[in-house]
Amino acid sequence: MYEDMHAAADVELRKRLKLGGYRVGSAFVSVAGALPASAIVINISYGLGLEEEATREQVAELARYYADAGVQRYFVQLHPEAQPERLADWLAHYNLLPTRGWMMFGRGRESPSSVSTSLEVRAATADDADAFARISSDAFDLGEAAMPLFTRLVGRPGWHIYMSFDGDEPAGTGAFFVDGDLAYFSFGATVPKFRGRGGQTAVLNARVQAALDLGCRTLATCTGEAVAGDPQHSYNNIIKAGFNPGYVRRNFAFPKTG
Repeated sequence: MYEDMHAAADVELRKRLKLGGYRVGSAFVSVAGALPASAIVINISYGLGLEEEATREQVAELARYYADAGVQRYFVQLHPEAQPERLADWLAHYNLLPTRGWMMFGRGRESPSSVSTSLEVRAATADDADAFARISSDAFDLGEAAMPLFTRLVGRPGWHIYMSFDGDEPAGTGAFFVDGDLAYFSFGATVPKFRGRGGQTAVLNARVQAALDLGCRTLATCTGEAVAGDPQHSYNNIIKAGFNPGYVRRNFAFPKTG
């Protein structure tokens, strides 16, 4: 998914956002140096130490890509089977410390249950691209500069964008990316004033059904792991849509400041 997002950007956008997508060992390293420090859903790397054992040199290379781009905060995500075990110690050398992990979910091919909502849900068209980009960029604290990354996904092969509407007003978004028989669900968001109306679950259910209709056999998504004191809205909506908790990807990042 992230690799295709980078592939969708033209030369001008890559230069403007200081974009880079790199392979470091078995990791994919997604870099956007011109986005704010809160843009950790774009400045993220995953897969390190999974398909092949990571090395100190790979950790140094990964950290250098972000440092050279001036990225202030990014996530390094580790699968539970990432090797070697001392990988976390190598990350700590670069002040990348454990933070809230991401729970990975999967589901079978059962059709989603119906959900009551007063919002209309449908597949996005080219006319909806700007609204999809605006809602996604706002929801994930990416800043206005990130919007062109998202407008390019509407209608792009492999990407399927769904949105909710209150009359003509866009209320929420959600995407899934298909790779073979895998559908990965991402960028689910609802405009604050439309929350509590069943829109997020309805958009997720519509995407699930669309993926099933396409013949996808593996359906996956993620959100922050459950922690005390968090209402877990996204987590609970994912469960409602028939997904089951799988495993936690450990996250490593610079400590937050301020």
